[in-house]
Amino acid sequence: MAKAIILVIDSFGIGYSPDAELFGDVGANTLANLAKAYFSETGNQLSLPNLSNLGLFRACLDASNQDFPHQFGIPHKGAYGFAREISTGKDTPSGHWEMAGVPVLFDWGYFTKKENSFPLELIEKINKASGFKGLLGNCHASGTEILKRLGDEHISTGLPICYTSADSVFQIAAHEEHFGLDNLYKYCDIVREQLEGLNIGRVIARPFIGDSVDNYARTGNRRDYSVLPPAPTILDKAYEAGTHVISVGKIADIFAHQGISEKTKATGLDALLDATIKHINTAKDNTIIFTNLVNFDQDFGHRRDPVGYAKELEAFDARLPEVLNAMTDNDTLFITADHGCDPTWPGSDHTREYVPMLAYHHNIPSVNLGERLTFADLGQTLAELFNVEMMDYGKSFLTELELPS
Repeated sequence: MAKAIILVIDSFGIGYSPDAELFGDVGANTLANLAKAYFSETGNQLSLPNLSNLGLFRACLDASNQDFPHQFGIPHKGAYGFAREISTGKDTPSGHWEMAGVPVLFDWGYFTKKENSFPLELIEKINKASGFKGLLGNCHASGTEILKRLGDEHISTGLPICYTSADSVFQIAAHEEHFGLDNLYKYCDIVREQLEGLNIGRVIARPFIGDSVDNYARTGNRRDYSVLPPAPTILDKAYEAGTHVISVGKIADIFAHQGISEKTKATGLDALLDATIKHINTAKDNTIIFTNLVNFDQDFGHRRDPVGYAKELEAFDARLPEVLNAMTDNDTLFITADHGCDPTWPGSDHTREYVPMLAYHHNIPSVNLGERLTFADLGQTLAELFNVEMMDYGKSFLTELELPS
């Protein structure tokens, strides 16, 4: 086996899932709704010729029976389908772990109160362990809004900004210069330790720069502190069997740096794709290259910016041929997502949706994979592809890919 490349378009849902009512997400459809909003606001049709050729729009149509504001091409080459999530949450770790063969079937711990979100006992433990006299925020908030509200106070007091969301997460924003990046990471380590027993999925360091509310901006030095998956993932099994597993972007953080051989950090869509293409060109056979394209989620989905999301999709589509051209005849590309984040949907949280399941190699015909009953079908396919012990969940679609012998 040569290489498997996995591109996760973070937050790229293609239609609300059968259990969306449990999450208040009936009607959400990241792709279809942003396409409609983009056309309505700009008069421009969403142009994704390369993804369309791979079957993206057909997968969305099959998943949701949604109309688009324009016609799209017939799939030309590649396997396409739509996958539903069986994990209990619609968060980043759950989505990634499930696609790696380990769905999250337990309930995460959450901070559900919109204000005074963190228990007083927890805050006191964090303050005692860290030496700080308090923290700012202690609420549900978006990352950009809370910087506008508390950025100045953070700089003047030196206290970290701590906030959460509907996800199982404890987020910490701090200024890279005034607070210090190393101090932020150290504080996150302390918080991660104090959360033991609460079953909180991630602590996220959210560093920012700027000198006033007008120009505060988060940087690419984000770091996620995740708990370990509840069972060995396909990354663990492949790594143990001698496969070289490369993380691009935040993948290593999501998997708590387990089952990873090599890590490449990058900021922005172009840098993430540049790093991925470089690895495709230089990695040896028997390699998994796993890339998360985080900008779709953090810059456009959560910020409810359908026009920005649409333009970023077009930028990704324009660069997709570079990825395909870097592949050898033995390489296989998978394109999927970890959840939805419909930028037209109320609020700023993820949305419970089907995600695309696209696969490509140079000799593949057009194949309809249909509905996949779990994201774990990808992990099972990778297990068969790399000839390692099969996963407990998922159904492989390797046969449908008609890989050359």
